[in-house]
Amino acid sequence: MSVSASKSTGLPLQLRGLVARLYSTRKGEASSSDPQKDTIRRYLYPPNIRNKASPTGTWRPDVARALQRAIPSVQAHETIERAWLLHQRRLRKKRDAELQRKFNCMRQAMQELEEIDSRLFREANKQEDPRARSLAEMEAMKGMSEPEKRAVESRVRGLFPRELRIPTDTPPKNGWPTEWRPFQRPLA
Repeated sequence: MSVSASKSTGLPLQLRGLVARLYSTRKGEASSSDPQKDTIRRYLYPPNIRNKASPTGTWRPDVARALQRAIPSVQAHETIERAWLLHQRRLRKKRDAELQRKFNCMRQAMQELEEIDSRLFREANKQEDPRARSLAEMEAMKGMSEPEKRAVESRVRGLFPRELRIPTDTPPKNGWPTEWRPFQRPLA
């Protein structure tokens, strides 16, 4: 096995690749393992990340000193923390009281509806599957085109109709489709 020397650097060919890989190492740093792995390790885990404090980052070495300057005693810090927790508890109780008030108003309105009209009360509290179709709907869908069937299947009862036109300032150029009628779902 002959080792030929390079004309430009004067190094053997096998050592030239090693020198090219070691260009990114610091001066005085010797590579003990594979230089390619060292280069990858250096790029993936840079050594200077933990050495600099970031104003928005999570690692700040001066936090303890700044807290000590702002709040000189542990007792003062604990007092402030308890006051903050008390404030949060009061806000939470206000929110819970407001939700309870709304729920009681809703329950009272439903009781009044039940006393006034029991049929509307049953209709308002009826649980229904939005995918379920009645026999009348199935019969009406047999004579429809595919786009009409998709429109009927996509419409959920009680929600705003998707096929309703968006209101505009000017009428459309081709006029209003007067022959179009929405599909009336019969109440079961």
